Amino acid sequence: MTTQTPASPTAPQTAETARRDLYPTRVTTSAGTIAREHPTVWGTEADGPFDAAALAAHAERGFTVLEEVLTADEVVAYRQELTRLTTTPAVVADERTVTEQSSGEVRSVFEVQRLSPAIDALSRDPRILGRARQLLGSDVYLHQTRVNYMPGFKGTGFSWHSDFETWHAEDGMPIPRAVSCSIALTDNYPFNGGLMVMPGSHRTFVPSLGETPADNYRSSLKEQKAGVPSEEDISELAHRLGIEQFTGPAGSALWFDANIMHGSGNNITPFPRSNIFFVFNSVENALDEPFGASGHRPSYVAARDATPLR
Repeated sequence: MTTQTPASPTAPQTAETARRDLYPTRVTTSAGTIAREHPTVWGTEADGPFDAAALAAHAERGFTVLEEVLTADEVVAYRQELTRLTTTPAVVADERTVTEQSSGEVRSVFEVQRLSPAIDALSRDPRILGRARQLLGSDVYLHQTRVNYMPGFKGTGFSWHSDFETWHAEDGMPIPRAVSCSIALTDNYPFNGGLMVMPGSHRTFVPSLGETPADNYRSSLKEQKAGVPSEEDISELAHRLGIEQFTGPAGSALWFDANIMHGSGNNITPFPRSNIFFVFNSVENALDEPFGASGHRPSYVAARDATPLR
């Protein structure tokens, strides 16, 4: 394993340190994985709703599952909102909507907070925003939002990957000071394509080989090929760390680190799976120029406005 020492995690970023590529990827020759030294948890117990034990567990494992984040009535209301979005012709035709390659059914709707006042309000709800600020130890903004819909029988999964690898290479996110929150609107079973994570894998950055194709986002949002780790790296992590799956009733939330290795399988059951997905980034970690691509992805995939959420 190649060990690289990032800049001090508590030091403010300067123009010089912001452009240091601490996590080189999309390279031509593999130099091995990189040991991460930036923390997963930047705040303290006094900063928000997580207690000290929960913060320590999140730092160790890279993810946290919370049940009953939404009430039963809220789940029903947000399901109705999802139905409205995925059946509105203007939304379905919008460039922010991604469809399944085979069936053409809606897979994801990005920048959803601009299409749904209810989801915009949820991103600012203290139950959500307070935890994001606490985990990242600062004000935060929405790097990315979407609703995901995995239909029964036809829903396709995603290969193993680290989101930060893409956000660093294609969006210019300097360090993994970001966290995702996936809020289940349907019951997540072990058999309907639920998200799988490798606990502790957030401590290892896995570079990928090869250049980033032009306009890669157009295909990668349906099937990611660039930025995918090798089978050897996946196997090493899985054998060393194991694999766990996000299961739980509707209304549960999964908080997970930007760099954790995760993926999902196809849904061949009749039970659909849907969620609301927020990515919070620290305002102190705003996007720079991409580290491994020739141009920016659209703002609906990677927001470049780092105005703090209020």
